Amino acid sequence: MKKTIRRFALALAAVALTAAPVLANNGAPKPLAERVRHELAMLPYYSIFDDVSFRVDGTTVYLSGDVRQPVLKSGAENAVKHTEGVTQVVDNIHALPLSPFDNRIRMAEFRAVFGYSGLYRYAMGTSPGVRIIVDNGHVKLLGFVANQGDKSLAGIRANGVPGVFAVENDLQVVN
Repeated sequence: MKKTIRRFALALAAVALTAAPVLANNGAPKPLAERVRHELAMLPYYSIFDDVSFRVDGTTVYLSGDVRQPVLKSGAENAVKHTEGVTQVVDNIHALPLSPFDNRIRMAEFRAVFGYSGLYRYAMGTSPGVRIIVDNGHVKLLGFVANQGDKSLAGIRANGVPGVFAVENDLQVVN
């Protein structure tokens, strides 16, 4: 009798665990944009020094942005191409040149911006709030910050790195 009750309880628990996601989503599939966003977030070499964005138009996905490694460009295209519901991928991602000079600037920018006690929180988490793109000595700050002071401070700290030709501060303030 105890074995029967235990088996029944295990079977019931298994059904509940497998049905919970379906019931929580009312059985409807996730929107295409959400599936694409998930696939891009799971890319193994995606870092704070890369920026990949996308736009969905029907079943066509348009990729854009800048990446440090060419393998990330092809990886993003392949991941999105195999996403359920996608029929075509237009890859406009720019692979940044492989450069020891730019790598040195990336590390210096990281230390300058996120080494400051007020800005370190924007580098934390699985999806950091601020991204640093370096292309032939030109730096671009992308992402979101909490206030105008943090945006200005990040730009000032980024401008203070030796060897940088220009800094473009495209951070957006979220209210």
